[in-house]
Amino acid sequence: MRLAAAAVLAAAWPGVVFAGAWPLERGGTQVIVKAERMRASEGFEIDGVRRPLLAGRDDDAVSIFAEHGLTDRLTLQVRAEFQRGDDTFADYEGNGPTEIGLRYQVLYSRRTTVSLYGAYARAGEGRNAGYAAPGAGDHDWEVRLLAGHSGSYAWLGRRDAFAEVQIARRIRDGLADEDHLDVTLGVHLNDDWMLLSQIYAGRTVEGPAVRWVNSESSIVRRWGDWSLQAGWRQALSGRGEVPAQQGPVLAVWRRF
Repeated sequence: MRLAAAAVLAAAWPGVVFAGAWPLERGGTQVIVKAERMRASEGFEIDGVRRPLLAGRDDDAVSIFAEHGLTDRLTLQVRAEFQRGDDTFADYEGNGPTEIGLRYQVLYSRRTTVSLYGAYARAGEGRNAGYAAPGAGDHDWEVRLLAGHSGSYAWLGRRDAFAEVQIARRIRDGLADEDHLDVTLGVHLNDDWMLLSQIYAGRTVEGPAVRWVNSESSIVRRWGDWSLQAGWRQALSGRGEVPAQQGPVLAVWRRF
């Protein structure tokens, strides 16, 4: 099972706002183009033990994510993706799922914010499209709760930092529903550099137990309204024939 990369966030960074619990200001727009190149020679089986795969698993993806501030608390999100993948049993090349959703800030204070997100995703099309489509049917739905906290901390040398937790239920057409837990920690080294550490975890709700935990570490460099992110994703654990993938991620952000 391939876990798509989730969008990241940061608070109070001049010129850059990431998708997450913090909304964009009214009329603001941000676009993120991200490339991933994942490879796996091992996988986590039903019992969670890591063993060699019969053949290597390759997954490549290029995605575009855009968000626009409709009001100071309501943000529109759109995401599309091109995917290519192959393993022993199947191969895929074509458009991945296309998702559109709304994120609304329900609670906020100077340092803390809580938002709700609802989205609809349409299945991809391409050669053997079922391999990477959101489900066996035509569509998925998602409901997500996002909570973030930011501040300046003495133990970090008075650097600005933030933490965010996202909890989601993915309602899948024709496949088992999924629960997701995404955690992001970020530290602003200065006005132009930031470190990110993320954990992506999930599980199927019914049927055979499928679970996964991936980590991603990256660094972000800002140039005015542009930013570049470079990092590495690594599978930490899994259960239920989940590939133990790892590989580089690269993203370009533009703020309008």
